[in-house]
Amino acid sequence: MKTLLSLGAALALLGSPLAPQAHAAPPTLAIAAESREMIWNGVAVDDQGRVLVSGPRWTGSKGPSVAEIDAKGKPVPFPDAAWNDWQPGKDPSQGFINVNAIHRDPNNGLWVIDTGASGFGGTVIPGGAKLVRIDLKTRKVARVYVLGPEVATENSYVDDIRFHGQQAYLTDAGRPGIIVLNVETGAARRVLDNSPFTSAPGNRPITVGGKTVLAPDGQPLKVNADPLELSPDGRWFYFAPLEGPLYRIETRWLEDTSLDAATLASKVEKWFDLPPVGGTAMDAQGNLYFTELATHSLRKLTPDRRVETVVTDPRLHWTDAPFLDRKGSIWLPVPQMDRVGLFNNKESKIEWPIRLYRLDLPKP
Repeated sequence: MKTLLSLGAALALLGSPLAPQAHAAPPTLAIAAESREMIWNGVAVDDQGRVLVSGPRWTGSKGPSVAEIDAKGKPVPFPDAAWNDWQPGKDPSQGFINVNAIHRDPNNGLWVIDTGASGFGGTVIPGGAKLVRIDLKTRKVARVYVLGPEVATENSYVDDIRFHGQQAYLTDAGRPGIIVLNVETGAARRVLDNSPFTSAPGNRPITVGGKTVLAPDGQPLKVNADPLELSPDGRWFYFAPLEGPLYRIETRWLEDTSLDAATLASKVEKWFDLPPVGGTAMDAQGNLYFTELATHSLRKLTPDRRVETVVTDPRLHWTDAPFLDRKGSIWLPVPQMDRVGLFNNKESKIEWPIRLYRLDLPKP
């Protein structure tokens, strides 16, 4: 026995593959907030740890469209009750109609992406599609960017936003395309409009829990341009239909107004066979985190295109847009989108409560 122990110790010291290996414990999901009324698919966290959530009305959500989670875990309308109390007949530019996403910019601003649509797949209310920037320090609306009909068309569903300098990029999950916005001048234009790169493919069904998600018409749900990210240096813009795959294009081409549609399309390259996802987030090292719908997983795509599984858990049932904070945690809203009444013959299958999870990532 003494001989065996001595041999084992020697192998461990030598780093032999036969020696027992220490494995880091898998990251643990922590419940950050939960609700029995609000169905949130968006989250943002400021540097003081203030947690903000959002969700569209068409899901059947009964709470505010945008809310701050208070010390008791209750969602409080943000920036105030008036912005969250829009009703038909009120000014569509001064209230949240159907909020699809929230996102922090580098200058302590919270951007609210309001589709302005009457519902999922519905028509855009004139003047309703907009971006609302809220100053997180003052809790005041700093600017409203109303997207005109030439940018947010009748069938648009403006989805999410990312920033590089004075340029902002948005995906349109309704009418397939990318919107390029100058945040200083407010000028916006569409690119890759109705392109194969921004359109949902017909052969990649969205599957969650072993079931294909069906649209209200009974056909497999299709969602056009949806996830998007920018490389840390701002050189590359990544985008995909919800069903994948993932494409990329250099931002210099998106900003070149002299290019015609065919020339711009020739600059797009397929980057990765991204599966159907709820959302993505990219860290400062260029790692792309994505929530894989079919497997209830959070995965990481490294810059050299290796895929690593961060966590797989049945509680992550349709995890939507993740958020990376500056302390090394990733926040995961789980709205269970496939279970809302719209996709189940008007009968909600939501398993309450709706939860927001936080996961502390291993330090690099």
